[in-house]
Amino acid sequence: EAIFPDQGQLNLAQSELPMVLTEGEARALAQRFMAEVRVARDSARFALPKSLAHIGAGDRVVIAGQDYRIDRLDSSAYQLIEAVRSAADLFTPMIAPPPPPRRYTAPLTDAPLAVQFLDLPLMTGDELPHAPHVAAFGAPWQGAAGVWSSVSDDGYSLTSTLAQPAVFGVTETELAAAQTGVWDRGPALRVVLAGGALQSRSMDEVLAGQNLCLIGNGTADGRELMQFANAVLVGPNTYDLSQRLRGQAGSDGIMVPLWPAGAQFVLVNSAVRQIPLPASARGLLRNYRIGRLSAGYDAPEVVHQQAAFAGAGLRPYPVAHLRAKLQGGDLAITWLRRTRIDGDSWQSIEVPLGEAREAYVLRISNGANLLREVALTTPSFTYTAAMRAADGAAGALTLSVAQQSDAYGLGSLRSISFTV
Repeated sequence: EAIFPDQGQLNLAQSELPMVLTEGEARALAQRFMAEVRVARDSARFALPKSLAHIGAGDRVVIAGQDYRIDRLDSSAYQLIEAVRSAADLFTPMIAPPPPPRRYTAPLTDAPLAVQFLDLPLMTGDELPHAPHVAAFGAPWQGAAGVWSSVSDDGYSLTSTLAQPAVFGVTETELAAAQTGVWDRGPALRVVLAGGALQSRSMDEVLAGQNLCLIGNGTADGRELMQFANAVLVGPNTYDLSQRLRGQAGSDGIMVPLWPAGAQFVLVNSAVRQIPLPASARGLLRNYRIGRLSAGYDAPEVVHQQAAFAGAGLRPYPVAHLRAKLQGGDLAITWLRRTRIDGDSWQSIEVPLGEAREAYVLRISNGANLLREVALTTPSFTYTAAMRAADGAAGALTLSVAQQSDAYGLGSLRSISFTV
């Protein structure tokens, strides 16, 4: 393509020729064509005698110091000539400057995305408590990804858009359970990422919600939420994570004694998006298709999955400070309620309830034998000597308490052992 600097309006002239050229050669050729057209606007018509019959079409003649090329010749009594002006220097080979470097863009591939559905508790309080989250990763990332959903495997509608790839990884070391609410200063957790990067944050930034991540077994709700302050790059895409906060947002209720090497890792940032699932669809199996937004939900590389979600944002937290103490012949069992909503403020006397009503379930068992189950409305229970005698409760007992939600059901159990 070429254009005159003084071109006032766009008059397009186009030629198609099968040639292999560099970009500089092609531009020089287009400029020569364009210059030749402008010069050829000057034309001349004249007649020559028969004595000059050797002059023919394509020959160059000079008229008043200007070069003209003969384009048409009519031979009769005279040779009637039609010529256009030309310039010989137009045909001098041009040395075009090299084109500016262009950024390489990887071609789009048909590889399917790696997709993970996440049933997460409330993290900021602004989420829909019953709705799941989704994250995807692709290398290379092929542009925005769409999330389509439907009750059956047809009639899909677009529900979410993933603008950027999530940070996925796999652990290379084990991670033992740790106390919640205090900094876990145990051995560093080594994580190998499929892509992306991690960054260290100050303690204040972590306490404000930064560096939130998931570690778990890969199921939607089998993941522990934790945070980390230090991320040290120790190899290609490999980080050591230390100074952690464990069991965040009530996920201490699903913390296992040991997360083995090979556990899945997901960084919870803006790449993790919530699916606006209606509350009526909670717990129901739905079809999801995830793939490149521009390709549509029926493209061959689109990932198809079926999933149902319990709505972990509605799940009550495990109770705190579960205690048992013999008072005379009775066993006094007490605990403190926790909340999943607005519980971070130190100004309130008691944390908000966060549920329609206060309700608990207490289970007393001896090994695998359930001795007694009690529904309560206060955070305490007295297991009298008469009750223990009626239940045959002796030796090592397991005391388990969970808060109950009208919307979700039974929350995570907190258990202690007590010997009577």
